Amino acid sequence: MTDKLAWGILGTGTIAGIFARGLTSSQTGELLAVGSRTQAAADEFGEKWNIAHRHDGYEALLADKDVQAIYISTPHPLHAAWAIKAAEAGKHVLCEKPIGVNAAEARAIIEAARRNDVFLMEAFMYRCHPQTMKLVELIHSGVIGEVRIIQATFSFTVNFNLESRLLNNALGGGGILDVGGYCTSMARLIAGAALDKSFADPIHVAGAAHIGSFSRVDEYATALLTFPGDILAQLLTGVQLPADDEVRILGTRGSIYVPSPWLPARNGGTSTIIVNKYNETQTQEMPIESKANIYTYEADTVARYLDVRQAPAMSWNDTLGNMQTLDRWRQAIGLTYDADTP
Repeated sequence: MTDKLAWGILGTGTIAGIFARGLTSSQTGELLAVGSRTQAAADEFGEKWNIAHRHDGYEALLADKDVQAIYISTPHPLHAAWAIKAAEAGKHVLCEKPIGVNAAEARAIIEAARRNDVFLMEAFMYRCHPQTMKLVELIHSGVIGEVRIIQATFSFTVNFNLESRLLNNALGGGGILDVGGYCTSMARLIAGAALDKSFADPIHVAGAAHIGSFSRVDEYATALLTFPGDILAQLLTGVQLPADDEVRILGTRGSIYVPSPWLPARNGGTSTIIVNKYNETQTQEMPIESKANIYTYEADTVARYLDVRQAPAMSWNDTLGNMQTLDRWRQAIGLTYDADTP
């Protein structure tokens, strides 16, 4: 054992491997354990990432006394149960987004973390990256005047497979829960910065979507959020619609364009924010240097704020407000999940 935070990964899907890669370059954490539904899967994942403790079952992982923090990477409907069990086992929790299927689950997870005095953060990795911090700084500076419109897109196309989690109602599929949360959290972050707050919740949420007759999930969807201060946000998300993933912020004196808002310089390097002032002919390209993988930043954020149990990148109230907004978006388009049933 070292002084580094000892991590265990619960689940061995694609995102688990992506987070494991981020941990390999972390200065604050090390990957000690993995738990999967089968010993074979745990062994295969453990071999790939050189993990010492390989557990047959999630309960065995939570019982590992050497593990301090758990990264939960299961399908959406399993997040709440295992995040709560991890907290009850005395483990700090980084839960992949969305933290739950709905706000009620989010509230239950937060209360479990509070009750058991453990760290908890929803894993919106882009919130931990220097580019996002610079974006908030620009809004605070008033470089584009008063914010009026926020446009955020995160949408892609997957093969039409009703057994896949992205097109399966029972697994919480669809665009809103999978990637719409990014757009929503970005809009709430920027509106909050414009109002000199850490985040803002919308006054009104309107939405439209195509809900698949076979998938029963939102295959692509839009939302219009109305915030205090006459700020509007236009969101586009989907799992059956390719689109340019980007963020634009329109103000009274200029605009900001973020060409790669969700995975900026994913493995370290340079990303860009573009500022256009209406009274100037040339745009200003601002290079943002990052020294680490974006998931390394996320893991290091957990360690940095461990003692205060939540991180400013995605506080508990921010997570709860985001889930409430996603609930309102789904309500606006008439989408319910099997997992919404108590």
